[in-house]
Amino acid sequence: MLICPQCKFENPNSNKFCQNCGTSLTHKVCPECSTDDVPVNALRCHNCDTECGTVFWAIIAKETTGEALKVEGDVGDVGGEGDEQAIPSPSPLSPSSQITLGSYLDSQERYQLLDTPLVQTETAIITDVGVRVLDCQPYQISPIEAILTSQESDLLTPSVEASEIPRLAKLYLALQSQGELGIPPIHDAWQQGDIQVLIIENRSDWQHLLDLWQEETTSSLKILHWCYEMTQLWAVLEQVNCRQSLLDLSNLRLDEDQTLALQRLYVESSNSQPATESPEDAQSQASAIPEEPLTIQALGRVWQALFRQSQRTQFGSVVQMLGDLEVGKIQTIAQLRSRLEEISVELEALGSATLPPIKEKNTAVSTIPQSDELEDIISKTDDMPTVVLAMQLSSLEDAGRTDVGRQRHHNEDNFGIETKIHKLEFPKSRVLEGHGLYILCDGMGGHAGGEIASELAVNTLRKYFQEHWIGNQLPTEDSIREAVYLANEAIYKLNQQDARSGVGRMGTTLVMLLIQDTQAAVAHVGDSRLYRLTRKQGLEQVTVDHEVGQREINRGVEASIAYARPDAYQLTQALGPRDENSINPDVGFFDINEDTLLLLASDGLSDNDLLETHWQTHLEPLLSSGVNLERGVTDLIDLANQHNGHDNITGILIRAKVRPNLES
Repeated sequence: MLICPQCKFENPNSNKFCQNCGTSLTHKVCPECSTDDVPVNALRCHNCDTECGTVFWAIIAKETTGEALKVEGDVGDVGGEGDEQAIPSPSPLSPSSQITLGSYLDSQERYQLLDTPLVQTETAIITDVGVRVLDCQPYQISPIEAILTSQESDLLTPSVEASEIPRLAKLYLALQSQGELGIPPIHDAWQQGDIQVLIIENRSDWQHLLDLWQEETTSSLKILHWCYEMTQLWAVLEQVNCRQSLLDLSNLRLDEDQTLALQRLYVESSNSQPATESPEDAQSQASAIPEEPLTIQALGRVWQALFRQSQRTQFGSVVQMLGDLEVGKIQTIAQLRSRLEEISVELEALGSATLPPIKEKNTAVSTIPQSDELEDIISKTDDMPTVVLAMQLSSLEDAGRTDVGRQRHHNEDNFGIETKIHKLEFPKSRVLEGHGLYILCDGMGGHAGGEIASELAVNTLRKYFQEHWIGNQLPTEDSIREAVYLANEAIYKLNQQDARSGVGRMGTTLVMLLIQDTQAAVAHVGDSRLYRLTRKQGLEQVTVDHEVGQREINRGVEASIAYARPDAYQLTQALGPRDENSINPDVGFFDINEDTLLLLASDGLSDNDLLETHWQTHLEPLLSSGVNLERGVTDLIDLANQHNGHDNITGILIRAKVRPNLES
């Protein structure tokens, strides 16, 4: 089936357009020049030559470690004589098939090679190869994607075994089910005989850790943090026998937020090493990969190799730590983390007093259970211990828009955005302080009354916080409540002055977000909502609607019964119709400790589970820094007009990106 890139609707393979939203399933829009007739199987735009194809990384591996995967010459076959070792695909290829530049890995001609595969040399036996491939059928769902879609809560069911997923692919699935961002997600996989093919996220163009390690502007505490991240990954990889993945310097990459990541997994074996891809890689591996069995001494040698190849001098107590590692005085990951924490405290004392030490949660947490059986490992993928680091804001962006919708004659929604960014940047340090106030109101009542109420609420709240929020700390809960009560009073007095009564009394909902650096506060009255999206947790609705149906649920009534009432969606609270004794705003606080997308939405945007249905296509991409928020909020408005459109539509997007507070 074909999955629509716009609305995720499932279409028959023969469809040229999505039968739900009309999006083309044969052509795409170039992100650079907006040409809308680029074939989906094209690597580059025919108009501006921008690379816009869907590119993955393919791993072709022999499951048996005693024999090598041979790729002879520039155009050779995989394997030796006959077709026993031909390139695997969902359907067998003929013996004459060759893996050459531009050829396909599978008989369905989906994955096209963009690189010439590696060759076997006289001095190196290659047990797997890695190449970039173009997905020529990017909207076609893969078997693994189908499994993940249908079994979100339990990756390991009998159907996984029945699908004959390669053993190596199961390692990726086990780690992917934990949301481990350091491991590339798997897209497709298959096996024929003893040959495995995996299609994973392409990270070949991600920044090398070594490149940033050697930059003069990279602080010692930043390097220390990467070492700590390696100990975290070591603990995760140890359970699936993939610690080798950390020992190849060319495999250590950084994402857009300079968080440590792996290009791929390498499985440990007693007589093999990862396939080298260049003489430089071979040299780095020779200096970093120890002989079996693997111990945490291997991590110390990786760090030594990073210092040596970056020509960077080891600092402070790191020299002593590496020495203790080498002679066996440090024998466990826990001891190594403790030493790293001590060094961070030492560097903090020598540097800025605001720099916090690395700390780990002082709570019991579950880990992947020890097991000799891969199936047990995959079926019990609990979260590994996480590290609590003080975070600092690295960027704060926002965008808002309101639209009248397709049925209303005037717009009663209103919103306000007030952001202040204070940045201090020097060659070796950068501090960003963010101060943001975001208000969204959905007005109601009488001719033009809703417009007046929502605008009055926004202006009253803005004025209050301009006068009372002048420091670098969030306002208290009492202060936030006072502001909401003042907005209610302003509208209520106007109702009284105009002698409005009944449905003629104007009012408004409210959802308000306050951000100070990495701390946030939210207040709301009514059914306008705040959503939060992170890569680890997905989409979360932060606020709970003040309406009759939800009130009944709070009283213990089943949701199906509560929302069967004719007045289920009637508001139980709003600003303005009654005095402050009749409202009780919900106020809450939370920390922003990972990259976060926040969305304030009126019910015209959130009705009919629109965001819950489409967040993966319309919200998740907005977590990336390179995606424009103005375009994002416009796309949300268009989506709401397409599926709802019965009400005014308003949305405010806020993208807060953070990083460990480790600059000295």
